[in-house]
Amino acid sequence: MNNILIDTYWNIGKSIIEFEQKGNNQAEYGKGLLKNLSLELKASGKGFSVSNLQHMRLLYLYFPKIVDASTKLTWSHFIELSRVEDDLSRSFYEKQCIKENWSVRELKRQKDSMLFERIALSKDKQGVLDMSKNG
Repeated sequence: MNNILIDTYWNIGKSIIEFEQKGNNQAEYGKGLLKNLSLELKASGKGFSVSNLQHMRLLYLYFPKIVDASTKLTWSHFIELSRVEDDLSRSFYEKQCIKENWSVRELKRQKDSMLFERIALSKDKQGVLDMSKNG
Protein backbone atom coordinates (compact mmCIF):
# COMPACT_ATOMS: atom_id res chain seq x y z
CA MET A 1 0.00 0.00 0.00
CA ASN A 2 2.84 2.43 0.87
CA ASN A 3 4.43 1.89 -2.56
CA ILE A 4 1.16 2.63 -4.35
CA LEU A 5 0.58 5.83 -2.36
CA ILE A 6 4.11 7.12 -2.89
CA ASP A 7 4.10 6.19 -6.58
CA THR A 8 0.76 7.97 -6.99
CA TYR A 9 1.99 11.08 -5.18
CA TRP A 10 5.23 11.04 -7.20
CA ASN A 11 3.23 10.88 -10.44
CA ILE A 12 0.98 13.72 -9.30
CA GLY A 13 4.10 15.76 -8.54
CA LYS A 14 5.44 14.88 -11.98
CA SER A 15 2.18 15.99 -13.61
CA ILE A 16 2.23 19.27 -11.70
CA ILE A 17 5.81 20.03 -12.78
CA GLU A 18 5.72 18.72 -16.34
CA PHE A 19 2.15 19.47 -17.39
CA GLU A 20 0.81 22.27 -15.21
CA GLN A 21 4.12 24.14 -14.84
CA LYS A 22 5.46 23.20 -18.29
CA GLY A 23 8.66 21.76 -16.82
CA ASN A 24 9.44 24.77 -14.63
CA ASN A 25 10.13 24.36 -10.92
CA GLN A 26 7.76 27.26 -10.19
CA ALA A 27 4.38 28.05 -11.71
CA GLU A 28 4.38 31.16 -13.90
CA TYR A 29 1.31 32.62 -12.30
CA GLY A 30 2.20 32.19 -8.65
CA LYS A 31 0.59 30.17 -5.90
CA GLY A 32 -2.84 30.09 -7.53
CA LEU A 33 -1.98 26.91 -9.43
CA LEU A 34 -1.75 24.63 -6.39
CA LYS A 35 -4.73 26.28 -4.75
CA ASN A 36 -6.88 25.69 -7.86
CA LEU A 37 -5.59 22.13 -8.28
CA SER A 38 -6.33 21.44 -4.63
CA LEU A 39 -9.93 22.57 -5.03
CA GLU A 40 -10.37 20.46 -8.18
CA LEU A 41 -8.76 17.32 -6.73
CA LYS A 42 -10.57 17.51 -3.39
CA ALA A 43 -13.73 16.64 -5.31
CA SER A 44 -12.08 13.27 -6.07
CA GLY A 45 -11.03 12.47 -2.52
CA LYS A 46 -8.87 13.33 0.47
CA GLY A 47 -5.18 14.16 0.65
CA PHE A 48 -5.06 17.02 -1.84
CA SER A 49 -4.46 20.06 0.35
CA VAL A 50 -2.20 22.78 -1.01
CA SER A 51 0.59 21.73 1.38
CA ASN A 52 0.26 18.08 0.35
CA LEU A 53 0.45 19.09 -3.32
CA GLN A 54 3.59 21.11 -2.52
CA HIS A 55 5.10 17.98 -0.95
CA MET A 56 4.15 15.95 -4.04
CA ARG A 57 5.97 18.47 -6.23
CA LEU A 58 9.05 18.24 -4.00
CA LEU A 59 8.85 14.45 -4.02
CA TYR A 60 9.16 14.50 -7.81
CA LEU A 61 11.86 17.20 -7.83
CA TYR A 62 14.01 15.78 -5.02
CA PHE A 63 13.59 12.06 -5.70
CA PRO A 64 13.74 11.50 -9.46
CA LYS A 65 14.58 7.82 -8.91
CA ILE A 66 12.09 6.96 -6.22
CA VAL A 67 11.75 3.26 -7.03
CA ASP A 68 14.26 1.91 -4.48
CA ALA A 69 13.43 4.25 -1.63
CA SER A 70 9.66 4.02 -1.94
CA THR A 71 9.68 0.40 -0.80
CA LYS A 72 11.49 1.27 2.41
CA LEU A 73 10.29 4.76 3.37
CA THR A 74 6.88 6.12 4.24
CA TRP A 75 5.20 9.26 2.97
CA SER A 76 6.04 10.88 6.33
CA HIS A 77 9.73 10.09 5.74
CA PHE A 78 9.57 11.79 2.35
CA ILE A 79 7.86 14.85 3.80
CA GLU A 80 10.58 15.13 6.44
CA LEU A 81 13.33 14.57 3.87
CA SER A 82 11.83 17.21 1.58
CA ARG A 83 12.49 19.77 4.31
CA VAL A 84 16.24 19.27 3.79
CA GLU A 85 17.17 21.77 1.09
CA ASP A 86 20.73 20.60 0.41
CA ASP A 87 20.81 17.69 -2.07
CA LEU A 88 23.87 16.02 -0.54
CA SER A 89 22.50 16.24 2.99
CA ARG A 90 19.07 14.98 1.90
CA SER A 91 20.67 12.04 0.10
CA PHE A 92 22.70 11.20 3.22
CA TYR A 93 19.62 11.19 5.46
CA GLU A 94 17.65 9.14 2.92
CA LYS A 95 20.39 6.50 2.74
CA GLN A 96 20.79 6.41 6.52
CA CYS A 97 17.02 6.02 6.97
CA ILE A 98 17.07 2.98 4.73
CA LYS A 99 20.31 1.51 6.07
CA GLU A 100 19.47 2.00 9.76
CA ASN A 101 15.69 1.54 9.40
CA TRP A 102 15.02 4.90 11.06
CA SER A 103 11.52 5.88 12.08
CA VAL A 104 10.37 9.39 11.18
CA ARG A 105 10.97 10.40 14.79
CA GLU A 106 14.56 9.12 14.59
CA LEU A 107 15.10 10.92 11.27
CA LYS A 108 13.94 14.19 12.86
CA ARG A 109 16.20 13.59 15.86
CA GLN A 110 19.23 12.95 13.65
CA LYS A 111 18.47 16.01 11.50
CA ASP A 112 18.00 18.18 14.58
CA SER A 113 21.32 16.93 15.95
CA MET A 114 22.92 17.90 12.61
CA LEU A 115 24.39 14.42 12.09
CA PHE A 116 25.37 15.13 8.49
CA GLU A 117 27.21 18.32 9.40
CA ARG A 118 28.95 16.66 12.36
CA ILE A 119 30.17 13.83 10.14
CA ALA A 120 31.32 16.26 7.46
CA LEU A 121 33.41 18.16 10.02
CA SER A 122 34.68 15.16 11.96
CA LYS A 123 37.97 13.35 11.52
CA ASP A 124 36.36 10.29 13.13
CA LYS A 125 33.38 9.80 10.81
CA GLN A 126 32.69 6.24 11.96
CA GLY A 127 32.81 7.38 15.58
CA VAL A 128 30.16 10.02 14.91
CA LEU A 129 27.98 7.43 13.15
CA ASP A 130 28.39 5.01 16.05
CA MET A 131 27.50 7.76 18.54
CA SER A 132 24.36 8.62 16.55
CA LYS A 133 23.15 5.03 16.87
CA ASN A 134 23.49 5.12 20.65
CA GLY A 135 21.50 8.39 20.70
